[in-house]
Amino acid sequence: MISKDFKFIKPGEVRTRIAPSPTGQLHIGTARTALFNYLFAKKHEGSFILRIEDTDKERSTPEFEKDIINGLKWLGLIWDEGPETEGKYGPYRQSQRIDIYKKYLEELLSQNKAYYCFCSEQDLEAERQYQMSQGLAPKYSGKCSNLDESTVKKYLAEGKPSTIRFRTVPKKVVFEDLIRGKLEFDSSLIGDTVIAKSLKEPLYNFAVVVDDFEMKISHIIRGEDHISNTPKQILLQEALGLPHPFYGHLPLILDEDRSKMSKREGATSVFEFRKEGYLSEALINFIAFLGWNPGDEREIYSLASLVKEFSMEKIQKGGAIFNIKKLDFLNGFYIRQRSQEKLAELCLPYLAAAGINDIDSEKLIEIVSIYQERLKKLSEIVELTDFFFKEKLAYEKSMLRWREMTDKETKDSLDKLEKLLSKIKEQEWQKQNLENILLQEAEKTNNRGALLWPLRVALTAKQASAGPFEIAEILGKEKTLERIKEAKELF
Repeated sequence: MISKDFKFIKPGEVRTRIAPSPTGQLHIGTARTALFNYLFAKKHEGSFILRIEDTDKERSTPEFEKDIINGLKWLGLIWDEGPETEGKYGPYRQSQRIDIYKKYLEELLSQNKAYYCFCSEQDLEAERQYQMSQGLAPKYSGKCSNLDESTVKKYLAEGKPSTIRFRTVPKKVVFEDLIRGKLEFDSSLIGDTVIAKSLKEPLYNFAVVVDDFEMKISHIIRGEDHISNTPKQILLQEALGLPHPFYGHLPLILDEDRSKMSKREGATSVFEFRKEGYLSEALINFIAFLGWNPGDEREIYSLASLVKEFSMEKIQKGGAIFNIKKLDFLNGFYIRQRSQEKLAELCLPYLAAAGINDIDSEKLIEIVSIYQERLKKLSEIVELTDFFFKEKLAYEKSMLRWREMTDKETKDSLDKLEKLLSKIKEQEWQKQNLENILLQEAEKTNNRGALLWPLRVALTAKQASAGPFEIAEILGKEKTLERIKEAKELF
């Protein structure tokens, strides 16, 4: 049985890996797995390895590989070995390791621990259907397991379609999961599994066993959907005389309705979260809590503090709920930590994408400063501040009315605003001065909204915004008075 007693591992001995397939964008679940492997390795002064599992030639693309690499970099999960950072156990793309797999496949075939299978897919499907009709768990019958050597050579020479199957030894496979404790499987229920389509086309369970050994991986931390693969991989390790790494299986990430979060959903990719305007620190902080809890009330963790606090014992077994409101809260916190200059720089691409160009940098910093507290994600900057960049605003005159005010009362308020603001000198056009003058006037009627609500709507065409005094200061006297006059024209 594989032990989980890793407490006495020497610093530097831990080697973890993330091994994504470039068949889609970097999914939030893969990012969470990468983070936990990174944290565990760094906690033990070990190495974090990136391996690209690109043997699926039909679905793997360079574009998806680039997305994965860029996504991990953006999150700050920098690998010690892998593509762009070659180490002594490379290459780190499976497509470049075919000769290595071939050597191990030939070893299993020569020792009769694997064999060629010539059964057609139609025959296998018929076999599966029959077994299920009998209430049996479907597994390969072993039809080709005892073909004599001459028949195998003849079929291969004829080019008859074939696969390579591993002879599964019937036994109890037991291992101690770092998260779930003792797990036990009956391998007789698995049957002889296909491990390669040919000597040059290894399949997942075989290739991963070879790679983890060749790259000296000590700990395999991955999603619980891989639990069923673990006994198959342990049996292959035993057949090849390879040592067992430690295994730990993370809880699934669930949507708020507790359904499994799909990897096929583009909205769950790291790229989409970045595009929406989530900061990397917020996403890292958020996904760390998808299955891990430090055991106290603290919610804000930098990557460095996560390394310090992380431990496998604090990973939960139950599914982790993806709560977008929690992510928004964390992102808002990290946005508020940015300097106004840096935040303006981060917001600029979103404004440009909306067609808002040639923005004065100083003005943008002022605008960002009054919306920094309101932003939950960077993409919101366009909707919140678009009125600053428009020549004319469009809205219904009913928006200008405060509660039960009549049209006449609303126009009177706008007249009063125009009169008061016209008297303020340009050099005195500051937020505090505007606030003092307008609040003093508003207090006379004991109804602030009657004066300030029409001002807010006239300046922004919105029912919710930053304070009207801050907005008026940024717009300037001329633009403020112009918008009040435009509001009056509606009446």
